[in-house]
Amino acid sequence: MSLPRRRFFTCLPAVAAGVYAASADVFAQPAPARRLRVGVEGNYPPFSKLGPDGQLSGFDIDIARAVCQRLNAQCVLVQQEWDGMMPALRAKKFDMIVASMTMSEERRRVVDFSDPYYDVPSRWVARAGAFKDAQPATLKGRRIIVLRNTPRAQHVARHYPGSPVLLVNKETDIYLELAAGRGDIGFGSSVVSSEALLKQPQGRGFAQVGPLVRLEDGGGGVGIAFRKGDDALREQVNAALKAIKADGSYRRMAAAYFDFDISGGN
Repeated sequence: MSLPRRRFFTCLPAVAAGVYAASADVFAQPAPARRLRVGVEGNYPPFSKLGPDGQLSGFDIDIARAVCQRLNAQCVLVQQEWDGMMPALRAKKFDMIVASMTMSEERRRVVDFSDPYYDVPSRWVARAGAFKDAQPATLKGRRIIVLRNTPRAQHVARHYPGSPVLLVNKETDIYLELAAGRGDIGFGSSVVSSEALLKQPQGRGFAQVGPLVRLEDGGGGVGIAFRKGDDALREQVNAALKAIKADGSYRRMAAAYFDFDISGGN
């Protein structure tokens, strides 16, 4: 969920081609303000959620704003449905994605990633006592609910061929469908499963099944995604992430949401 070297990059104003240029000591000599458009989801608590007042909040949102502040940039949050995240990035709807995106090998072929900013395991959840474990033989013929287009969905397809699968469009939908009885077991983030179900009144009677799971293609955690080749911006964001970890800002932000180290040692 290692204190980095204190060397940062600066962003000079974009010129005719609209490219980013980097140099050292960015935070000692702030560059003129610019706009950074950040793709976020808004339906993945506690990482990202849209409140009744229409305001976005959560750990991803705090990370995005902290990075923008370090880069002396105006942070423009662009809410986007999960399935459209990478297409919208490639279409230049925004400059980067801060949406709890696991850095799988499949995704690395499409986008570039920052250094990881958190890493949490996955969890199986079902009615308490329904299953002794979550092994493929145990779940054969039982309907698994998982978020589509994710390493978890790939894990289920690869290792649970004998189980029907319900693919959902939002992580929180896993637990809505599970509580409604439209599936037998859900597979999702250990953090989101707690926040969306196990800690909620409707989560009474549900429990974790088996141990927490580290995916074989977890990619080393969650990173910020960029268009392929946008190396200058990626390096600047990496410098900003190092800075907020070094000065304690990351730890303070994480403590507002989690009672454990979400950094995964990164």
